[in-house]
Amino acid sequence: MPLTKYIFVSGGVISGIGKGTTTASIAFLLKSAGFTVAPLKFENYLNLDAGTINPIEHGDPFLCQDGTEADMDIGTYEKFLDEDMGRDNFVTMGQIYKEVIERERRFEYKGEDVEAIPHITDEIIARIEELGKKKKADIVIIELGGTAGEYQNVFYYEASRIMTLKKPGDVLHIHVSYVPTPPHLGEPKTKPTQLSVRTLNSMGIQPDFIIARSEKYLDARRRNRFALFCNMHPEDIISNPDLPTVYEIPSMLVKQGLDQKILAKLALPKRTPKISQWENLSNRIKEKKEKQIEIAIIGKYFGTGDYQLRDSYAALFDAIDHAGWKVNVSIKTRWVDAEKVTKETVNSIIGNPDGIIVPIGWGERGAEGMIEAAGYARKKKIPYLGLCYGMQLAVVAFAREVLGWKSANTTENDAKTAYPVIHLMPAQKAHMERRAYGGTMRLGAWEAIVKPNTIAYEAYERTGAFIDKKRGLTSERHRHRYEFNSDYALDFEKNGLIISAHSTVENLVEIIELSKKDHPFYLGTQGHPEYKSRPLRPHPIFVAFLQACA
Repeated sequence: MPLTKYIFVSGGVISGIGKGTTTASIAFLLKSAGFTVAPLKFENYLNLDAGTINPIEHGDPFLCQDGTEADMDIGTYEKFLDEDMGRDNFVTMGQIYKEVIERERRFEYKGEDVEAIPHITDEIIARIEELGKKKKADIVIIELGGTAGEYQNVFYYEASRIMTLKKPGDVLHIHVSYVPTPPHLGEPKTKPTQLSVRTLNSMGIQPDFIIARSEKYLDARRRNRFALFCNMHPEDIISNPDLPTVYEIPSMLVKQGLDQKILAKLALPKRTPKISQWENLSNRIKEKKEKQIEIAIIGKYFGTGDYQLRDSYAALFDAIDHAGWKVNVSIKTRWVDAEKVTKETVNSIIGNPDGIIVPIGWGERGAEGMIEAAGYARKKKIPYLGLCYGMQLAVVAFAREVLGWKSANTTENDAKTAYPVIHLMPAQKAHMERRAYGGTMRLGAWEAIVKPNTIAYEAYERTGAFIDKKRGLTSERHRHRYEFNSDYALDFEKNGLIISAHSTVENLVEIIELSKKDHPFYLGTQGHPEYKSRPLRPHPIFVAFLQACA
């Protein structure tokens, strides 16, 4: 069996530079050239997964098919490679420490004193090699979290150095760094990246390639400066400028020959990546659209200080984009702070958009504003999509305004409500009592049966997305504790709420909607279709929603 090759991708100067999309683009090119590629993301934090991290703190945790709550870069890998990722593709420093400590407790180190080096680095290397074996990968591409020089990730870099030493010719190091252009100077400055590479050198690592993130393409002078001060050849300095869409990155890298240069340095056979479908997508994204529509998103994780964050709902925005390209509309999203929405302000704040989305959320803060938004969309006949919490709070709004149960609520926010229309799943009560929050929800893929002659059924049927069309069987990813309380199902159905899908396990309510006779599009799903959307395969529910909005 041929030896597995390894590519490490590190970042320099600033976080959020696009290291994940660069890693995904390189993996995509190598896969498109016929190689089996396995991506792996190493995170610095001591959390065992991303599930308990505030989305404002570290972006929207990406939910995998196997229930892994991962960094959103894992979602980028899925979108570029069109493959499901999972626990094997995502490692945190907390997982590494936990495994080493548990091995020490089991006396697996035979009485050695357990130290960061070699035991932590050995565990890191073992995770990398295990992924390669499990996926039978030609190439494992490893993204190192954070930026060079942070103390939290030094063991990842040390593992990279050790592997480079032990596997000569089989390991590459690609450094993605930022080249700023200060407005008062008007020229790109290479010094920050020079210092970042010097940090790598101090750890015993010499990068094989620098991928320079900047506003515009690098010129020859900048490449030569990098070559001189970073001990590299000018042709190994790759420009990665700002582009209209991240899906153009692979084509841009091919134009600079990065894919062939990587294959040559790893002594792999030359193969040309087949990316015409991807190039067609990039062209479609840039085409003039038939019309523009406005979507109001009523959420609670937009703000960080004086700034607004897209990353808190990264998967949602991606799913909207994917469906928009399919429907051929341009989309203006308007972010609405749920805490500011009240009975008195709902009309002036939300206004008359073409569609309303209430996305994922937790807890009482902003919930009343989301309930108002769900009711507003129903009464004004504005297309509505409720995702997880957005589905639950649409049920609460219906109970209060249509059934007349003014105190109806989810027990997440009012444990003593007289009408607990959304309640804690019985299996979750024990977890909550012992404060076991991490990794204990209903997570990952769950199958459901969709009722014929419903909006949901038509959406899945139109795109051929059913697992089994005869049964109306579908599957969505889940991440929640609270459920529709089926004790009240008949009351809702008698008054016009359609329960259009139930889970195959425990017969839980999965999708609710209103009839097209009563509303152009009103649907809430307990699952998370946004996490399954792909650029070339947008999710059918988002496509149906945008068609209604348009």
